[in-house]
Amino acid sequence: GNRKVATVDAGFGLGEALVSGLVNPDVFKVRDGEVVARTIAAKQRAVEALPGGGTREMAIDAEQQEQPALTDAQAVHLVDLGRRLEAHFGRPQDIEWCLADDGFHIVQSRPITTLFPIPETGDEANHVYVSVGHQQMMTDPMKPLGLSMWQLTAMVPMHEAGGRLFVDVTRRLASPASRAAMLDVMGRGDPLIRDALETVLDREDFIPSFPDEAPAGPPARAVSAPIETDPAVVTELIERSREAVATLRRDIRTKTGPALFDFLLDAFEEHKRALGDPVNIQAIMAGMEATWWLNDHLEEWLGEKSAADTLTLSAPGNVTSEMGLELLDVADVIRPHPEVIRFLQGVENEDFLDELAKLPGGAEARDAIEGYLERYGMRCVGEIDITRPRWSERPSSLVPVILDNVRNFEPGAAQRRFEQGRQAALQKEQDVLERLRALPDGEEKAGEAKRMIDRVRTFIGYREYPKYGIVSRYFVYKQALLEEAERLVRDGLLRDREDVFHLTFQEFHDAVRRHQVDDRLIERRKDTFRLSETLTPPRVLTSDGEAVTGAYRRDDVPDGALVGLPVSAGTIEGRARVILDMADADLEAGDILVTPFTDPSWSPLFVGISGLVTEVGGLMTHGAVIAREYGLPAVVGVEQATRLIRDGQRIRVHGTDGYIELLP
Repeated sequence: GNRKVATVDAGFGLGEALVSGLVNPDVFKVRDGEVVARTIAAKQRAVEALPGGGTREMAIDAEQQEQPALTDAQAVHLVDLGRRLEAHFGRPQDIEWCLADDGFHIVQSRPITTLFPIPETGDEANHVYVSVGHQQMMTDPMKPLGLSMWQLTAMVPMHEAGGRLFVDVTRRLASPASRAAMLDVMGRGDPLIRDALETVLDREDFIPSFPDEAPAGPPARAVSAPIETDPAVVTELIERSREAVATLRRDIRTKTGPALFDFLLDAFEEHKRALGDPVNIQAIMAGMEATWWLNDHLEEWLGEKSAADTLTLSAPGNVTSEMGLELLDVADVIRPHPEVIRFLQGVENEDFLDELAKLPGGAEARDAIEGYLERYGMRCVGEIDITRPRWSERPSSLVPVILDNVRNFEPGAAQRRFEQGRQAALQKEQDVLERLRALPDGEEKAGEAKRMIDRVRTFIGYREYPKYGIVSRYFVYKQALLEEAERLVRDGLLRDREDVFHLTFQEFHDAVRRHQVDDRLIERRKDTFRLSETLTPPRVLTSDGEAVTGAYRRDDVPDGALVGLPVSAGTIEGRARVILDMADADLEAGDILVTPFTDPSWSPLFVGISGLVTEVGGLMTHGAVIAREYGLPAVVGVEQATRLIRDGQRIRVHGTDGYIELLP
């Protein structure tokens, strides 16, 4: 994907021999007007044209087989022609050519659609970008309104490419001090990103080194000021967030037209102020740092890996794990009513709740589902994209999970699971402290560990709440914006209210202010989005267009095992269910979920599985946090897991050591 390097494939005779795979081509790589690499193949055969029409294969003389098909000068000249075509068409090209009578002829030129786009910067400097989607566990493309809303509410500048968002980390990597902090955080969260960044840094001429200085924006890793280990801190933060959402919901009701957009711009600033509140950041970091401290020190002192995974089971105040458990409570309401179950098995539209209430037990079932939606209906798969349908907008998406819970669990499962986790954490704490006291300086070590255990259980649950607050605000924003879109539809300016999803926030604002919508722009954006859906975003991308892939670089796993990041301890063997869309989930108790990524909306599925494997994720991303909360062995960041693991195949997940065995 490196846009500064052009590749030339060449062989003798007609191009048919190369296209059909009859021969391997010579390969020239050209950069800045010179050949930087070449591979000369043994070209034993060629295809030539017959005078009367048609073609035939012919043998190449032995002395000519390993001669280059082009000189370096010819390869460079050919690339110059290609660059002119690229400039003419405005995008990278795949060009077919021929050389006849010492002259090049262009046969065909077509756009390369598989290259991931490069963020636009407006300068010629080198840049390194890190994917936001891999941090947020949502690598699908986002529509323009979703992209622009996330950019407007984010704490750092973000750049769009291929329907995804990226953060430019060049400046942080150029400064030795901030570089070390960034690599430390990335190494703990996603080793593949760290390794990719180190690969770029090894090219000493790509990123210039600057003196240590504070770069613009928040530091790569916020340094937490001391904060008391006091549950009241978390209680106050949650209450403050709830009050802010209630105030937003109240104040936005009277805003329409251009005034709505002005109001939202102010709301976005308040949104960012809340996220940047020092106490909020300290509370988040306190839980994460206590987790790291416990894992590092207990492995050093006791030789035990990932001890914090058990110590954080059923931690109080984790809104995402509560969301999964509360759907078990909904299933408890539905389970005694066979007619309700049969009705839900046939649900095909979104107005089923009114019909449900007419059945025996249906009113109670409806109230239970609506109560759940009142608390969690703002969530959905890919929830960082405001344009995605929320559970409140598409409640049928929850029905398969509810029915799985009805089938796979006994009444009262939610309370039992939570209490089992709490007891396991308590027993683990007692065991750890007892073993520490038996060591030299044991009382001191046990005292330190006890303080950190109390700290992690106080704060780690809050790690999930800021995202809940963000998504709660997003749903309020979305409802107001859709009402504005409805006005454009009623005025005949828009065919469908969701067409505004293909406008940026500013373009939507302009359309309302000018009372004019650019239909052609919307159609072009729809085409662009469809193209973006075919692209796979890289974890790390350079301004040259190179998608830099990291590696785990491990030699301590069995042959044939799939390597990933261990995020939740334990080993489990079971049936793999490869699920690409939560709506298609059909899980049995004990299944192992294998999926590209999971954001908080997948949490209701976690109560019924025995293990988790994802292609994307890190130590503190949502899937990892909830896997630990539920005690599920989990390995994330497993490249191409959904392709390499077959649906229904038996696998063994090693959540402590970070690999998956494929079983016969």
